[in-house]
Amino acid sequence: MPTSVTMPALGESVTEGTVTQWLKKEGDTVEVDEPLLEVSTDKVDTEVPSPVAGVLLKIVVPEDTDVEVGGELAIIGDPSEAGGGEAPAPAPAQEPLPEPEESQAEAPEAEEPKDEAAQAADAAKAASSSTASGTEVRLPELGESVTEGTVTTWLKAVGDTVEVDEPLLEISTDKVDTEIPSPAAGTLLEIRVAEDETTEVGSVLAIIGSGDAAPAASAPEPKPEPKAAEPTPAVKSEPEPAAAPAKAESTPTAPAPAAPEVAEAPVAAAPAVAAPAASKPSGSYVTPLVRKLAADNGVDLSSVTGSGVGGRIRKEDVQTAIDAKKAEAPAPAAAPAKAAPAPAEVSPLRGRTEKMSRLRQSAAKALLQSMQTTAQLTTVREVDVTKVAKLRAAKKDEFLARHGVKLSFLPFFSIAAIEALQQYPIVNATMNMEEKTITYPEAEHVGFAVDTPKGLIVPVVKDAGDLNIPGLAKRIAEIAKKARDGGLTPDDLFGPTFTITNTGSVGALFDTPIVPVGQSAILGTAAIVKRPRVINDPELGEVIAVRSVMHLTLSYDHRLIDGADAARYLEAVTKRIEEGNFEHQLGL
Repeated sequence: MPTSVTMPALGESVTEGTVTQWLKKEGDTVEVDEPLLEVSTDKVDTEVPSPVAGVLLKIVVPEDTDVEVGGELAIIGDPSEAGGGEAPAPAPAQEPLPEPEESQAEAPEAEEPKDEAAQAADAAKAASSSTASGTEVRLPELGESVTEGTVTTWLKAVGDTVEVDEPLLEISTDKVDTEIPSPAAGTLLEIRVAEDETTEVGSVLAIIGSGDAAPAASAPEPKPEPKAAEPTPAVKSEPEPAAAPAKAESTPTAPAPAAPEVAEAPVAAAPAVAAPAASKPSGSYVTPLVRKLAADNGVDLSSVTGSGVGGRIRKEDVQTAIDAKKAEAPAPAAAPAKAAPAPAEVSPLRGRTEKMSRLRQSAAKALLQSMQTTAQLTTVREVDVTKVAKLRAAKKDEFLARHGVKLSFLPFFSIAAIEALQQYPIVNATMNMEEKTITYPEAEHVGFAVDTPKGLIVPVVKDAGDLNIPGLAKRIAEIAKKARDGGLTPDDLFGPTFTITNTGSVGALFDTPIVPVGQSAILGTAAIVKRPRVINDPELGEVIAVRSVMHLTLSYDHRLIDGADAARYLEAVTKRIEEGNFEHQLGL
């Protein structure tokens, strides 16, 4: 009897993993506990061993694919059971895509999507279910307290052909923005939830079926006039050639038209083929955000090399191309002795009204709730960071070579802040007015505010008190990158006990940050500037010297934390930083 190999539990808060490499291929003989594949998670990279001896009959999840804990990875059985697992010959029938609806309706082509849909259903039962008309795409659970999501963009249109795990749409929730992949291969038969509509977790978003289920959608195609009718590939494809040059906003509505659409609209055939070729490379999915960034800055995506999985073009790749163009631009302008200052760039948002994102709505509600339900007070200290600045300058190159991450000031300040939390746990505590209790957490789970194109996001470093400076520097860099790339998971945002915000990164002298809901304090680190200060010299006594100084601001809930508690906490942080004794924690 065949044995299913599933994704094991690899940590208390790990909910999924990525298949990075298969060590065996279908048909190989494997022994008990022999490594089958390598899996990567947020916390660990490891091998998954075979639970039984036999033959690897089927690989369910390909490389570079995410799968939830408990999801099926492969099937192992006796060699005699391998015969029925081979795919039937009709697979090549899917090649002739230029034939329009007739090729999609042929029975042989429908076989392959059905097989792939069955594979996807095994790996993502929570996100979809099979019905007589096709496979339902449901809104999955996207966090412990997330009950609904808003459809921000459909990346596919009704009638489009989709593959397993190909992104179908983008969803925005209170905590994270993410793409929803297709659980099956086939044709997008129906869209149940339109863009900008909010729907509950578990509700049906769309229906995926095989090509032979599409005639109802394709019938109106010869008559493009009735736009109120059920959307079809022909209706979708006609506006694209005119809309793409008109506005950058129109580009997200042109998700890689399939070849059948060109054949069905002869009049628009030439522009429909030419426009996508200029905007993105063939066969590579590009998110609407990346397409808009490229369009706004005149970057031809066909000339950009993607650094993502499978060559996928990411925002960073486009930004690199933009920076390269800007670096080349000043050369011709070098001729004049004194060039006139360039005019300030005017934002395209000037004069516009647009809908608030779910992230902005959530932040607005949470910040207002915090100000209305807590008694907030801010205490400020000036700190001499000269010793830390000298140590960082002397060790940053060695640190980068040894640990592969830049040494910024933030890990030093964070270590000092976390050690002070351990001395004064009231700053890390929470209160419950109804039960009249105070809870002191047994660990320091520190949130770090990150400025992203979508707004302020605060991912969390769990058990930050267990990390040294290299460990903290790596985790801060990792979560900041995931926040800017849109790769955060709900677990990355859950459970902070204290927050640090580095407004000094954009030059702020100091500010009074708002305490996040569910916490009692937040520490702000400001810009480091040169200032004359009176210091005690062992030989000269009190002298004035130029020093590197900054402000630390602690905002806190005065109902729980007294002013004296806040002052003692900041005194401990200040003393630790001014001593500058961090060299033993650099791991060099």
